[in-house]
Amino acid sequence: MKQLCLLFFLSFAATVYAQEVDQVSDPVTYVNTLVGTLSKPSLSTGNTYPAIARPWGMNFWSPQTGKMGDGWMYTYDADKIRGFKQTHQPSPWMNDYGQFAIMPVTGELKFTEDDRASWFSHKAEVATPYYYSVYLADHDVTTEITPTERAALFRVTFPETDSAYIVVDAFDKGSYVKVIPQENKIIGYTTKNSGGVPENFKNYFVIEFDKPFDNISIFSGKDLKEGELELTEDHVGAIVGFKTAKAGEQVNIKVSSSFISHEQAELNLQEIGGMGFDDLKDTGRDAWNKVLSRVEVGGGNIDQMRTFYSNLYRTLLFPRMFYEYDAQGNVVHYSPYNGKVLPGYMFTDTGFWDTFRCLFPFLNLVYPEMNIKMQEGLVNAYKESGWLPEWASPGLRNVMVGNNSASVVADAYIKGLRGYDIETLYEALLHGANNAGPLTAVGRAGADYYKELGYVPYDVEINENAARTLEYAYDDFAIYQLAKKLNKPKDEIALYRNRSLNYQKLFDKETGLMRGKNKDGQFQNPFNPFKWGDAFTEGNSWHYTWSVFHDVQGLIDLMGGQEAFTAKLDSVFTLPPVFDDSYYGQVIHEIREMQIANMGQYAHGNQPIQHMIYLYNYAGRPWKTQYWIRETLNRMYLPTPDGYCGDEDNGQTSAWYVFSALGFYPVTPATDEYIIGAPLFKRAKIRLETGKEIVINAPNNTQENRYIEAVKLDAKSYNKNFFKHEDLINGAVIDFDMVDIPNEQRGTSVDALPYSLSVEK
Repeated sequence: MKQLCLLFFLSFAATVYAQEVDQVSDPVTYVNTLVGTLSKPSLSTGNTYPAIARPWGMNFWSPQTGKMGDGWMYTYDADKIRGFKQTHQPSPWMNDYGQFAIMPVTGELKFTEDDRASWFSHKAEVATPYYYSVYLADHDVTTEITPTERAALFRVTFPETDSAYIVVDAFDKGSYVKVIPQENKIIGYTTKNSGGVPENFKNYFVIEFDKPFDNISIFSGKDLKEGELELTEDHVGAIVGFKTAKAGEQVNIKVSSSFISHEQAELNLQEIGGMGFDDLKDTGRDAWNKVLSRVEVGGGNIDQMRTFYSNLYRTLLFPRMFYEYDAQGNVVHYSPYNGKVLPGYMFTDTGFWDTFRCLFPFLNLVYPEMNIKMQEGLVNAYKESGWLPEWASPGLRNVMVGNNSASVVADAYIKGLRGYDIETLYEALLHGANNAGPLTAVGRAGADYYKELGYVPYDVEINENAARTLEYAYDDFAIYQLAKKLNKPKDEIALYRNRSLNYQKLFDKETGLMRGKNKDGQFQNPFNPFKWGDAFTEGNSWHYTWSVFHDVQGLIDLMGGQEAFTAKLDSVFTLPPVFDDSYYGQVIHEIREMQIANMGQYAHGNQPIQHMIYLYNYAGRPWKTQYWIRETLNRMYLPTPDGYCGDEDNGQTSAWYVFSALGFYPVTPATDEYIIGAPLFKRAKIRLETGKEIVINAPNNTQENRYIEAVKLDAKSYNKNFFKHEDLINGAVIDFDMVDIPNEQRGTSVDALPYSLSVEK
């Protein structure tokens, strides 16, 4: 009987997995916000938290399982919740700012984060983008949250008790609270941050309750301050108590914050208006469905649908709004660069080293109206700081390498975005490309060496020098492309075109790989291509050798032609996952994630190599791209708490999945091409801002049928390995004929190959 039951279960499970979802009308129901939360510093499966937010919202909320100041604020394997935190954290490595927590408790008054913490279960937790609910077992309380862009509504369901409390914790490193009992209100501010803020930085909050306070306490650290209503110290908070006359009695809490003032926080509270909890929740659901339904997929199994929409959700969180609306409805922002309140848009919490690759190209294609505002924000960032932020959180941060703002700016304009000050942005690009900034991650570290030698030397105490050189060369290409578009002087255009070829200076013919080079022109010695860091950034030479986005044909020529290039690409997957971690002195999590993925040296969990699979198209072997795309989609992404193969990184790794599942990918931002991979679904539709649609049909798509036999674009046979932006943006119908055997004839001719600078016409 047990055997029969097991067979039935396996059969049922297989049927459920194979069952296709034909059409999606409510895409937010497929989003699992817990994907990637089963992470820790030594091994990332996303390093995410369940962001309760509106798309690109200024304020996020999250249940907090970690201690105050812990970047891993919520981990799936935690047992207790310490509070519900307003957060602006882009990643655990960047940590947080503008943070405070709200926590309901019952019984004996407990307010420190360890004492008030409550056991919880995922079985009594509902986590969606627009709504979160959890049962706090120790307090017999259910807490629900639904947000707007700058405010949120809490609904707390208490048992019958004369000891119901709400703890408001403004955190340490400088905070303030004031209880206003006649208004059922708490106001305060938090200054806790992890960098990138001016001296006058504060996050002001306003919290309103729909029930009068029965008692009030203020605390400082671990000490209660009886009889006080207002306090400013290192770590303060407020506690308000209620008597709930019957089980199930609810306390509703409105909360908002501002980076400008308490008065502005009061204005932000108006986003809730007169809406009750359920109405606001429905409004949030509608807001998410509106943006998620811009991309509709069908003909995949339930896990594929959940994975797709969970990834799409992550692409629509960052960069976040960092602007507010004043009393007259004007857009204003507190500048994270100079501390002033100024007019205009501002966005933050994104690292261009990650997101230039496909997150911003995805916005340019599907949500250009948002990126126009983001480009306006970059204009303001440059005016207020003198630099474009390569990693902003909320202001300039000293992390990662490259000058990839050039790509973010150029790609937007080349893809047709208008309505902002592109001349100021072009000025900003030239300034950043030719000067070292106030931080090594701003402008270009080693700019003088790069301009003189064409590379950043290995032996001049500038770390990750080869990575910088390769990225600077691509960034120069982006400037070259924009300069042409803006009809800049010919000598200026020629300068950046010539500098785009600087990648050639680091190619080592002996190993066929990129290698650090000393100031005297000699390659670094000794050289271990499996050594992480050192000359490279969070990767090794096998990863960074492919960072010639703009001139793959030039790289093919350096390697000796298509056969040698293809063999080198193949080697990435067939080499063992060996590594040298001596630069770091330990196995960093990115190394571990490559090692355990069983894909050789292919390290999809980090950004430098994510485009590499598509490069087979440039060598006339598109079927190899098709094979490895499907392998990566199937093996590296799941709709589960361990669903990523490394850091999600502000939408970049998610956008890779979304693009790749649709069947194409922007290998070279700042050009007008998308390189063809292989679609995952039988049907897809991209609803463009203009009302036009990109319709993608692949009716024969199955797990086995991963190869493209033929493509039609608008009913005409199409043999190229790329699509043009203008063909898609004007509306298009793409038909893929999918089969289980590679077609080794299609996409092999010279005219089928994508753009490369070396063969530019």
